[in-house]
Amino acid sequence: MSERYDLIIIGGGPGGVAAAEVAASKEKRVLVIEKAGWGGTCTHRGCIPTKALLSCSKYYSDLKKLKRMGINITEASVDFSAIKKHQQQIVKVSALGAQKLLADAGVEIKQGVGEIVSPSEVRFTDSSGKSENLSTQNIMVAWGSVPQVLPGINLSERIMTSDGILKLNTLPPSIIIVGGSVIGVEFVTFFAELGTKVTMVEILDTIIPLEDQECADLLKQELTRMGVVIHTSTKPESLRDAGDGVAIMAQKDGKSLEISADYALLCTGRKPLLNTEELDKLGIEYSKAGIKIDSNMMTNVAGIYAVGDVTGGMMLAHRAMQQAKCAVERIFGGDDFAYNEDFIPSVVYSHPQIARVGYTQKRAEDEELSVEVVKSFYSANIIARAELMGQGFVKAVFHQNKLIGATIVGEDAAELIVPLTLAVSNEQTKKQLRSWVLPHPTLSEVFALLTG
Repeated sequence: MSERYDLIIIGGGPGGVAAAEVAASKEKRVLVIEKAGWGGTCTHRGCIPTKALLSCSKYYSDLKKLKRMGINITEASVDFSAIKKHQQQIVKVSALGAQKLLADAGVEIKQGVGEIVSPSEVRFTDSSGKSENLSTQNIMVAWGSVPQVLPGINLSERIMTSDGILKLNTLPPSIIIVGGSVIGVEFVTFFAELGTKVTMVEILDTIIPLEDQECADLLKQELTRMGVVIHTSTKPESLRDAGDGVAIMAQKDGKSLEISADYALLCTGRKPLLNTEELDKLGIEYSKAGIKIDSNMMTNVAGIYAVGDVTGGMMLAHRAMQQAKCAVERIFGGDDFAYNEDFIPSVVYSHPQIARVGYTQKRAEDEELSVEVVKSFYSANIIARAELMGQGFVKAVFHQNKLIGATIVGEDAAELIVPLTLAVSNEQTKKQLRSWVLPHPTLSEVFALLTG
């Protein structure tokens, strides 16, 4: 073993790239091994391509607003091949950006398979099958995740996961989307805005069950307005490819329900990508939920760390990046970088968007906290009204006069959650929030009503 590294990272997604960048800034010798595409799931199959698609569908949908503003545009149409080219270009730029970031930081990279041999040794195998053993002081696992497929359902050209649907080159006239969580409602939004007849099937009694119920209700209302047929409390029993279309059989309210469409998309969640044989050999503890880690992202085996989707929990790129930064600080002696899951914001990129950070109202109630819940509505904001943003609101949760959580539903929620994330993480009081100076007129003035 001629090579000796301070840190070898297996996986070039957001977590792996962030860890490498921080470690390199500390003048450590770092290697990142990536099996498929640089940037990981986020860049190639997750947040980047889906957000590129959603930006296209939103612009098309917003054309309807222009007529109400006195601007008439005729003969607007959807060129799906051009939309796909836009998506592919954004993915390409993102992947190249990840590689450039690593190169600029002085990080070594290898394309191929990395296998953990021991806590101090990794075997690298390139595309030609040539292998070499590499010595290292620390190892970080960032394997990512894969789509979860319901038992008894076979994938095909017309029955796809969220990974497969990104390869679709024509806009389907109709589609069934199985699963009403984050990925499901984002694809529902995209296809519905472009004119596809969309049916959603969700086994639970509500869509996006982890989000605030009022937000979920508003989103359901908006999706229904778009023409989406939503079946909640509906259990799929079978899904078959009939050659010229698909058909799903389900149970709803004790009755059989059959739905047909041109395609079906399975959005039934993602699961950690666990190389169980490797984990078992090393004695690394894990469950179906992911690799078990401590507060420093270290596994039960000293010197081996894990970050991102492979650890379960919220499968978010920025969560993986924060975990990675914390882990690297701990590995190389830093003590001023703390990881707190409550300070990780999450966003549903539906239209309207839903964003939250910290405590939801329900969580506070479940934990029997004495809280004050304050709401501020988009309808009272002049910019929201001028730009025809429709319904929306900010919900703030205060405990002992401190902001402990916030949820936003409405346009630009993903951007508006940023200052509230800072406020929650810094435990700002109502008095401190009241001191914010908000430019007028802006959508951000919706915050002013939160403190009275």
